[in-house]
Amino acid sequence: MLKSEVNALDPRRPHWVLAVEAPGRNWCAAPGCRAHARFLVDEISKAPSRSRFAVFGSRAECLTWVMAHRLELNAHMPGARMRPVPLADWLLGLG
Repeated sequence: MLKSEVNALDPRRPHWVLAVEAPGRNWCAAPGCRAHARFLVDEISKAPSRSRFAVFGSRAECLTWVMAHRLELNAHMPGARMRPVPLADWLLGLG
């Protein structure tokens, strides 16, 4: 999903995303970022992104996807802390 499409989501349903935090400044997965910068994960590239991200209907679906792609995720985002969060919380800076 693209960031510009967020308004098209049904606000009555929860939407989950995989959030990742940069482990340090100038992280190899996001050159030039600051330490602890927040990103969502692009389901196509399996890398941090600010404009494209995967959306899931539940926390369980998100975790299932993470387990299915864990090797790629770890390869593209070494040392990162990944966790499923509600999209609304992430957008508000709470997740």
